[in-house]
Amino acid sequence: MTQDLVSRARDVMSRNDRGAYTVPTHGLYPFQWNWDSVLSAMGFAHFDEDRAWTEICTLFEHQWDDGMVPHIIFHERDEGYFPGPEVWGAGRGAVPTSGITQPAVAGFVVRRMYERARDAGLAEERARHLLPRIHAWHSWMHRSRDPEGTGLAAIIHPWESGRDNSIDWDEPLSRVPTDGVDAFRRRDTEHANPDHRPTDDQYLRYIWLVQKFRSLEWDGGRLHDESPFCVVDPGFNAILIRSCVDLAALAERLEEYGIAEREREMARRGLAALESLWSERHGQHLCFDRRAGRLIESLSVGGLLTVFAPVSKDRAHALAQRIEALSNSCARLVPSHDPSAPEFDGLRYWRGPAWLIVNRMIADGLERSGAEAIARRIREDSLRLIEDGGFAEYYDPRTGEPCGGGEFTWTAAMVIEMIETAREAA
Repeated sequence: MTQDLVSRARDVMSRNDRGAYTVPTHGLYPFQWNWDSVLSAMGFAHFDEDRAWTEICTLFEHQWDDGMVPHIIFHERDEGYFPGPEVWGAGRGAVPTSGITQPAVAGFVVRRMYERARDAGLAEERARHLLPRIHAWHSWMHRSRDPEGTGLAAIIHPWESGRDNSIDWDEPLSRVPTDGVDAFRRRDTEHANPDHRPTDDQYLRYIWLVQKFRSLEWDGGRLHDESPFCVVDPGFNAILIRSCVDLAALAERLEEYGIAEREREMARRGLAALESLWSERHGQHLCFDRRAGRLIESLSVGGLLTVFAPVSKDRAHALAQRIEALSNSCARLVPSHDPSAPEFDGLRYWRGPAWLIVNRMIADGLERSGAEAIARRIREDSLRLIEDGGFAEYYDPRTGEPCGGGEFTWTAAMVIEMIETAREAA
């Protein structure tokens, strides 16, 4: 059964392969997305190392001069997607891009690919090429999204978190105006069930922010302070911290000791600051609204993803307990929001559904901290979702119903990663 899943997963990745990059899925997402692309490389690495490295290198070819890595690269024109490059007005080169970023997972993935490489020469060549570029991205995060030096980076648009319509954003997003937004036609609801997607009201606020940033000419020195939406997401920061730790280790291996030292310092400061987001009452981390100056009482998977960072044993144990408690209210782990919350919606994007990429990162953190039983449950649940519902974008954690786009690249990549990693460990 597992070999059949791997074969089917490779077919999905092949269909979404555009040569030097993959699209998340045909139709709904016709371009290269940042963290989709990097995480998809983990799947490629198990059967085509050169293609895996090419995926990440293609993304970093479009890094901005200030170090920012955009969340979308518009390689080819496609009228079936909104908002396209003309809405962003953010191009910094021959190929247009968006003007915001996404979770910085590349440090983690590149170290993993380097250390597991079968072609050591290729791995060293590509890792040396990517190392200073990933370091520049991490440095940009702290410089542009943490101007006061707290140790934690803020997101200025919900899309930067990767968890676009999370319940976490309801309150801070409600302060974003909707007046003056240019007329637009959504395309996502033509490719997926509208009941699975963000609402029209949320989209108005998303586009208002894009228009605001465009009016500032995407000046990285102004966006943080002038965005009405400015939130510290623990999941976003946990991924950044883990990537800093992993990039430091990679830099040591490549004898780039200056980069290693600076990456370790960013990770150290981030881990210490992450404690300010801990909620003893809830047993997990919470988001922090920088504009309101307070924690957001919203129990999302963003506050569980922190186990992916090298948090303390006590914190990891508490997070494992929190996830075990969630297993009592859903058939498949890990829900993107607490099913007991009144706002929970098991079908609508990041307001409840389970995602394999999140499951993969949480399971990794739990296993590293010694919580092997709950990590194994997450992996088993993930594969059952695929067996029952195919390679969907995400799944209702109560019923296992596949939702969103179908034939999804990073879902397929995580299946390959989970199965092949388990096989190698056996």
